[in-house]
Amino acid sequence: MTLILALIGGSAAMGFGAEHRYRAAAERLARRLLWLVLWVLMPVVTFFNIATLHITANVGAGIAFGWIAVFTTLGLAYLIGTRVLRLERASTGALMSASSFGNTGYLGIPLTGALFGLHEIPNAVAYDTLVSAALLVTVGFSVGAAFGTVGQRARDRLAAFFFRNPPLWAAVLGLLAPAALAPDWAVHGSRVLVVAILPIGFFAVGVTLAAETGEGQAKFPPPLTRDVVAALGLKLVVPPLVVLGLSSLLIDVPNAYITQAAMASGLNNLVIAHSYGLDRRLTAAAIAWSTAVVAAVGLAVVLL
Repeated sequence: MTLILALIGGSAAMGFGAEHRYRAAAERLARRLLWLVLWVLMPVVTFFNIATLHITANVGAGIAFGWIAVFTTLGLAYLIGTRVLRLERASTGALMSASSFGNTGYLGIPLTGALFGLHEIPNAVAYDTLVSAALLVTVGFSVGAAFGTVGQRARDRLAAFFFRNPPLWAAVLGLLAPAALAPDWAVHGSRVLVVAILPIGFFAVGVTLAAETGEGQAKFPPPLTRDVVAALGLKLVVPPLVVLGLSSLLIDVPNAYITQAAMASGLNNLVIAHSYGLDRRLTAAAIAWSTAVVAAVGLAVVLL
């Protein structure tokens, strides 16, 4: 766990410093590294871990509870943004996005493994693929299109969902693959790749936050304004409470589903904000602060 936190802090700091020193070159490097994660590392991790996932009533319930948690959070964020904080439309959309879609891939998978053991990684991958990724590329991008200042056709979003989402196809293949295609050595090797994903992802986080600073859109550390505090409360409290409550009332789910629901705001929310014209200041601040909180709580849990 200490190594994970060191990787998070060190990688983000390196990305922040690299962007300030090298500017465009650092941003190009970050984009290429994220391409490597999206098109090479994550499909490998997803295929082998989904192939070993045993679909039980508990696993299915965990996925269903995750969907309910996301839609509950979206609704509450909309009400708070429009009725309580009286935010502009682009800021309301950013609040909905940042508080609903978590970093269940770059942060959630390795953190779950560190907290509960490598045997929980298949469940963490299932949540990341079948809850986070599926809802992000459909509902998340729809929120951006509905509340942002830049429009995009629904047909383009649908095409991107199918043709620019290699982990989704890896998950489908993993569900269909016989056990012989997922030998133990390959599964263990894929879980080592999870550790490699972490510094790449947070290097990109650092570069992105530094780029926002350079554009005058954000400060580091970002100020804790009312909308940022609302995003933190919604993201870190509502989804895990929904999953935990439904698990207590209906059927127990693996620990991975609860920790994944409580994960920090995801980097892809910045992609949506950039693409559709949502509030980038609010989005970047929610990512930075929620990651810091999750990292601190994770360390405390391990130490205690």
